[in-house]
Amino acid sequence: MSQFSKIFFRGLITLLPIAVTIYIIYSAVVILENLLGSVLRQIFPHYIPGIGFLLILILIFCFGLLLNNLITAKLIMAIENKLVQVPFIKAIYSPLRDLMNLFNKSNNQGMKGVVMVKAGPSGAMALGIITRENFKDLPLNDLSKDKVAVYFPLSYGLGGMTFLISRDMITPIDMPLERAMSLAITGWVKADDADEIKKTEN
Repeated sequence: MSQFSKIFFRGLITLLPIAVTIYIIYSAVVILENLLGSVLRQIFPHYIPGIGFLLILILIFCFGLLLNNLITAKLIMAIENKLVQVPFIKAIYSPLRDLMNLFNKSNNQGMKGVVMVKAGPSGAMALGIITRENFKDLPLNDLSKDKVAVYFPLSYGLGGMTFLISRDMITPIDMPLERAMSLAITGWVKADDADEIKKTEN
C-alpha cells in the first residue's frame, strides 16, 4: 500500500502542475478568443474558431507598432494621461499598468534586483525584491532617506508585503527575478536540478 501511495503521489505532483498550467493557458486563449469571437460570430455565418484569438494577437502587435512611432506614441500617452485623471479609471488602470511595468525588463522602473534582508537580531534573513530606489515623487521627506522599497512575496499565495528598508540591512544576491519569485512563492521547497538528480540516482 505504501508503494502504491508513493507512485500515486509522485504521479499527482508531476501531473497536477502540468494540468493547471494547461488549464490557465487554455482559459486565457478562450477569454481572448471570446473578446472578438462573439462579435464575429454574429457578423459572419461561417465563423472559424480561433479567428478571434488571432485577431486579438494582431491588434496587440499593431498597437505595439503604434507605440514605437514617435507621433502616435505621444498621442496615445496624451490619451492615457487624460484617462488616469478620472478617479474610477485611475483606481483600476494605474495599479495594473504599474504591475505590468514591474516585469518589463526594458523598463528601468521595474524590479531592481534580488536581496536578502536582515529580519531582527536573531540573524534570520528574508528574500525580497527591490522595486524602488527613488521616492522624489512621493511626500515622504526624510522618511525615505537611505531606504529602498523591498517587496516580499507571500508563500503559496498571490500577494506580498512591501517595506521601506535601510540599505545597510540588505545584501544583494546574484539571482534571476523569476527564480526568486519561484522560491518565495513555494516556500523554498522547490529543489534545484542537482538535488533532483541525486535523489533519482539514489
